[in-house]
Amino acid sequence: MNDALLLARAQFGINIGFHILFPALTIGLAWYLVAFRLSYQRHRDAARLARYRLWVKIFALTFAMGVVTGIVMSFQFGTNWPRYMTTVGAIAGPLLSYEVLTAFFLEATFLGVMLFGMERVPDWVHITASLLVAVGTTVSAFWILALNSWMQTPTGQVRSGDQWIAGDWMKVIFNPSFPYRFCHMVIASGLTASFVIAGLSAWRMLRMPSDAGARRTLRLALVTAAILTPVQIFVGDQHGLNTLEHQPAKIAAIEAIWHTEHRAPLTLFAIPDEEHKRNDYAIELPYAGSLILTHSLDGTIRGLDEFPRHAPVAPVFFAFRIMVGIGILMLLVSWWGTWETRGRRQPGRTTLWIVAAFTFAGWIAVDAGWIVTEVGRQPWLVTGILATADGAGDASGAELGASLTGYILTYVVMFIAYIVVLTHMAGEGAREEPPPTSWPATATAAKKAR
Repeated sequence: MNDALLLARAQFGINIGFHILFPALTIGLAWYLVAFRLSYQRHRDAARLARYRLWVKIFALTFAMGVVTGIVMSFQFGTNWPRYMTTVGAIAGPLLSYEVLTAFFLEATFLGVMLFGMERVPDWVHITASLLVAVGTTVSAFWILALNSWMQTPTGQVRSGDQWIAGDWMKVIFNPSFPYRFCHMVIASGLTASFVIAGLSAWRMLRMPSDAGARRTLRLALVTAAILTPVQIFVGDQHGLNTLEHQPAKIAAIEAIWHTEHRAPLTLFAIPDEEHKRNDYAIELPYAGSLILTHSLDGTIRGLDEFPRHAPVAPVFFAFRIMVGIGILMLLVSWWGTWETRGRRQPGRTTLWIVAAFTFAGWIAVDAGWIVTEVGRQPWLVTGILATADGAGDASGAELGASLTGYILTYVVMFIAYIVVLTHMAGEGAREEPPPTSWPATATAAKKAR
């Protein structure tokens, strides 16, 4: 692999790895805001209003970060991967456009109403705006995952000269891996938001144990995570079966299976040695690999020796185990936290510190999952259609190196600033204010002023 290609991949990988953090939070957080808004509408108390306003601010901040990094990422299609667009742009372009037209515009339009309209529009309009923002975030994930899943398991395309075009849009969109990957990502977003809310609420309670509002928010987020985590484990298992069927080379790399094995063991830990095609210091569970991957003790797993072109093993092997390990810990923490906060019990400081430490666990799992997904697809940009090396542009290694350095420095500063603001807002807690004047009264006052 030449230096320019390596730098182009590194630049795009860092960009998408940074960008995905923010949609992964806003998708789930938007639905929490709908619940918070409805809760305030029902009870009309200052504490619930303060909670809603706090998390709306956090949502707006996170949404803005996602927009900025997303715009930069879209430019890289032209600068780093121009042949990708000339080869499959007739499919990728419309899907990205659908995301903008049906999701981003919806979010951007009603986000303003949600942020600034509580005292300016009727309650039902404001609630509807909050709901449409949440729908928009999920629709956005739908189109992005449809495109990315098509790149993993392309179907419905036909050749037209030097390009690939959609022969059947329904097959393109609802390709074999899309339903599993879409569900997996949406649930991951719910878990990411749950742990951010729980972690920041725990952080607030460590500073102010008497904050009843923070305790209620902590309890809600922990219960939601305790429900979503087992569902995610089930969906992940189904996703694995689908990947084994349609991307067996990726599964072989994830499990570091070098040779086809009948009754394959499950490798809990090892140091893959790609040069000698072996796993050093391996800790294995006999037969468990076949049982988990095929749901049969007699299952056969195809090895990497059957795939002349396959992904680098070490990155996906370790990233997958990080993702699964974080998932198991999230299950334990959410269940323990749910038990500790049952009834009106006040969680102990040890529990609060543990939950606070897991604030960004969802982000770690999401990024690890994306490494498995994207690196595991290599050496293809679009599996079986366009190789990664064939999609790169003509930018030199020096140009890519300079821009990569700029990206890294900028993103480090942005991320530090974001975390500082986020933790400061959470540490200050939700400030109770008098409920807003009802819309009819506000409208009447405005008419009198005119």
